[in-house]
Amino acid sequence: MHYTVVIPSRYSSTRLPGKPLLDIMGKPMVVRVAEQAVKGGADRVIVATDDTRIRDAVLASGVKAEVCMTSPDHNSGTERIAEVVNVLKLEDQEIVVNVQGDEPLIPPENIAQVADLLECSQAPMATLCARVTGEDVFDPNCVKVVINHQGDALYFSRASIPYERNNFRDGNREALRGHARHIGIYAYRVGFIRKYLTLPPCEIEAMESLEQLRVLYHGYRIAVTYAEKDPMVGVDTAEDLEKVRKIFSEMAGK
Repeated sequence: MHYTVVIPSRYSSTRLPGKPLLDIMGKPMVVRVAEQAVKGGADRVIVATDDTRIRDAVLASGVKAEVCMTSPDHNSGTERIAEVVNVLKLEDQEIVVNVQGDEPLIPPENIAQVADLLECSQAPMATLCARVTGEDVFDPNCVKVVINHQGDALYFSRASIPYERNNFRDGNREALRGHARHIGIYAYRVGFIRKYLTLPPCEIEAMESLEQLRVLYHGYRIAVTYAEKDPMVGVDTAEDLEKVRKIFSEMAGK
């Protein structure tokens, strides 16, 4: 299997300024992410950034990743990836995996898994999910996905879907079943990345603030399967960063 990993990485962050360069056990976070991506077996790992400080940190680290400088005007990681595939002149049938730049603990197995899922599917795009129960079902920051019998996404939502009428009515949250949370890793065929940029935004995308809903709205399939490994915490807040640092410290001490 052949595929390329692209890690969109911008310096600006409302909650954690300079997030890609925050230190995790002696290495910038973006370097930790790139190291995990390299372990996934991709042909190429590319950090796509608009900031020379991120470029310099990646190149100085010795990680086997390339850097592609991109425009500061992109509104999403997908737009940044589209610039990368055009700069690199990738062919339409090639597979690109979008790995989030704030996931330093992303399992390499999941990266390879989502690429393999797309390669074996007729869908133009693929992603992963994991089981979710308890209070996370009701957390709007935990995005839920419903999957059909063919393994394609029916819908993504911040709401508690599917709605278990009896258990929700009775408050029996321990009995919840059939809920899956979306894991924010995507594999695309390059031709579809280019196509995506031509698709106009839709109302449900804006309502839910979920970019992937544009794909479903315009009638395209997204293949979904359960991740081989449950992902650990990503870094959205200062509290998350301390959790990740503690995990890395514990792993180093083993």
